[in-house]
Amino acid sequence: MANIKKKKGVIGILTGGGDVPGLNPAIRAITIRALREGYQVIGIRRGWGGAVDIIRDKNVDNSENYEVLTEVLVNKSGRTGGTFLHTSRTRPSHVPKESVPPYLQDQYNDDMNDLTPEVLKNLDYLGIDYMIPIGGDDTLSYGVRLYKEGIKVIAIPKTMDNDVPGTDYCIGFSTCVTRTISMTHNLRTSAGSHERFLVLEVFGRYAGFTAMLPTMAGAANRCVIPEHKFDIEQLTQLLIEDRGKNPSKYSVVIISEGAMFEGGDMIFQDQVADAYGHVKLGGIGNLVSAKLKELSQKYNDGQKINVINQKLGYMVRGGDPDAIDSIVPMAYGNLALDLILKGIHGRLVVLKNGRYDNMPVDVVTSTKKVVNVKRHYNTERLRPYYKSFEMQPLFIMTSE
Repeated sequence: MANIKKKKGVIGILTGGGDVPGLNPAIRAITIRALREGYQVIGIRRGWGGAVDIIRDKNVDNSENYEVLTEVLVNKSGRTGGTFLHTSRTRPSHVPKESVPPYLQDQYNDDMNDLTPEVLKNLDYLGIDYMIPIGGDDTLSYGVRLYKEGIKVIAIPKTMDNDVPGTDYCIGFSTCVTRTISMTHNLRTSAGSHERFLVLEVFGRYAGFTAMLPTMAGAANRCVIPEHKFDIEQLTQLLIEDRGKNPSKYSVVIISEGAMFEGGDMIFQDQVADAYGHVKLGGIGNLVSAKLKELSQKYNDGQKINVINQKLGYMVRGGDPDAIDSIVPMAYGNLALDLILKGIHGRLVVLKNGRYDNMPVDVVTSTKKVVNVKRHYNTERLRPYYKSFEMQPLFIMTSE
């Protein structure tokens, strides 16, 4: 396989970070267009993990680390969710001693190791001319590192949180919002039957877009987001008011996993951090539910209001992509090939104000993308804020 090139060159693809619907359509779009333009396409498995684990020996079976992609293969998977190339949160510049591949342990035996030199050699071994990582800001930040090392990188933004800087849209966001709205409406029947609060915890570590958009669409009365620390007493009063106005006597709040109580910090499941320094979040929904029940009697004539508490989690991550997450990945994949055919690299393909474009790839590491609280979030009402939709982009507050 080493240094085999078909016609114009070799393109590498990988998917990193959390899976989302829309990854397989992106892989399909890149592969089909690339093959028809005369390129060979290699899919690297398990994100940057496969790029680390490749053994540069033609007699070694590297099928767990990469495979040559064909039209038949990508067509079979292109309509489905997840990523058939698999994924990981590997960060080659920060590999713990115990995770260094066995054949490299003599060379890299520090507590934390930078295996970028090996990744560069591995990509050269595969003969890769252009690298297309598909991922969130963590995965793509390592793509920026490789670009600075001389690799021709074209990045595609993916994350349900929709928080990759430089673009209004990341693959996976629409399906996440669609599922959140649908599941919230399904749970309304139970909330109404029992006259309860409905508390839904959704993904969103630093950005509250996945809570804001469903709330704006009418799925919830209130939402709390990472960008604004909330007062639980204020939230309780608002939800009781909402419940009182509802003939079915229930109210709904959507909570970003990264939301924080006033005076508090993020809630973690444990203290084990991933390669990018992120500790797994989870539990804010449980704490909010307990406090709502406790405080409700204070604002409800001494009567406690029970709570239905549901963490949506992977239910919005799994399954097939919706229409937008079938169309946008197709367009992003073709945008990447447009750039390659022009000899352009070091770019991030984007959607800006409803139009496809591209940005310098280092925008991923140069800034943060979060909800503009002053412009889009009403801190008095704990819900999205807007005055006019005229000339606004499709997803309103996701434009920088």
